[in-house]
Amino acid sequence: MADYASVPAPYRVPDDATSRRQFPPAPEPLPVPVIDNHTHLDFRNGLVEVSVQDAMDAAEKVGVRAAVQVGCDLESSRFTVEAVDADNRLLGAVAIHPNDAPRYAEKGLLEEAIAEIEALAAHPRIRAIGETGLDFYRTHGDALTHQFSSFRRHIDIAKRLGLALQIHDRDAHDEVVKVLAEEGAPDRVVFHCFSGDARLARLCNERGWYMSFAGTVTFKNAENLREALAVADPSLVLVETDSPFLTPAPFRGRPNASYMVPYTVRAMAELTRTELSDMCDELNKNTRNVYGSWS
Repeated sequence: MADYASVPAPYRVPDDATSRRQFPPAPEPLPVPVIDNHTHLDFRNGLVEVSVQDAMDAAEKVGVRAAVQVGCDLESSRFTVEAVDADNRLLGAVAIHPNDAPRYAEKGLLEEAIAEIEALAAHPRIRAIGETGLDFYRTHGDALTHQFSSFRRHIDIAKRLGLALQIHDRDAHDEVVKVLAEEGAPDRVVFHCFSGDARLARLCNERGWYMSFAGTVTFKNAENLREALAVADPSLVLVETDSPFLTPAPFRGRPNASYMVPYTVRAMAELTRTELSDMCDELNKNTRNVYGSWS
């Protein structure tokens, strides 16, 4: 592979590996370091397993100085607490993912799981409840009852603990907004991997909800996301990888990692006709407003 030498060392795989399993080359460093607002360092999507420290070292070299590590079930939420203790470049979010809520409910364990999430969220470096929300793409029928119940419970925890809420919203925009209105939204709401259109972006502007854009904004078939970014209030815009998923173009389909944030930041700056350093400054300010200080 022609770009093998420029892949960060922890992410290199054998030369004979298929291209879809190979991590992309490292991007040019950003002029002002930023923060990856959503990553899953415990997930593996490729041929290598990278430690938390190695992942953050690789990211820091290209101007990604920190990240928010996100839990999706009890196992990954426990990992998140361990990770934020192990590396001060990380803050965390913990939750039961909407697609996992029915799985816990079928075993009669959803209430117990949510109770543990609340206990984990008491850690001082856990700054958000998430990812939680609604997913009508993978979950259907009666199982949705558990999604709605879990989402409402997570909203309550976020409000009582004074934490941000990271929302997973897939094919469920109107319903997510409705639940937030019914329950009363926390002070800080983030639509993780924003997947709406300009209409939802304008609604987020009105309500002061943050929109976190991932590599999907660079996809050829994602004109709705570019239209949303164009109208989004710059003070409500964040950036994330959702790694190891959603690798930005031109590497779509290959594994993602926090070190690839600069590809998306540069695309966002170009799309909004913003100076790159100004875009980085704005993203940093917004991230601090949501999650507080990393120090």
